[in-house]
Amino acid sequence: MIRFADIIDESVVDGLGIRVVLFLQGCLNNCEGCHNPDLKPLEGGQDIKETELADILLDRITPLHRGITLSGGEPMLQADNLVKLISIVKSARPDLDFWLYTGKLYEEVAGHPILSLVDVVVDGPFIRSQRDSSCVFYGSANQRVLDVRESRKLGKAVELKF
Repeated sequence: MIRFADIIDESVVDGLGIRVVLFLQGCLNNCEGCHNPDLKPLEGGQDIKETELADILLDRITPLHRGITLSGGEPMLQADNLVKLISIVKSARPDLDFWLYTGKLYEEVAGHPILSLVDVVVDGPFIRSQRDSSCVFYGSANQRVLDVRESRKLGKAVELKF
């Protein structure tokens, strides 16, 4: 089961291209100035089977979509269940890319199997004192947009360049 709060059908601010965004429920990071404070409670949102959620996401994909973004809350709280979800979606639509937003550092989650399935990780906690509206796809200067394949290949975080 996955606990999620919302799905946005078309976003251009949560990754490259037009994306479906899945907002996961629950976060323990307590970032000051959190962008999605309603998603922090673990008991909020709704539970759904991975297979049912995969069907919902796939139904929302159009030929214009580039991929799916996993946001939150903190997706890594449900990473094991997300592995199943992503695997189902990728088997039906291998052309879609996946972005994962996490308040954790890449180095903290690098060994998790979910990283073999996602293409981009936006990592690091939001830090209000480092807020930077010029950043592309993230909110504070400490955060990074990482190319997961290259990062895994080289054994260190590799940032995407825009």
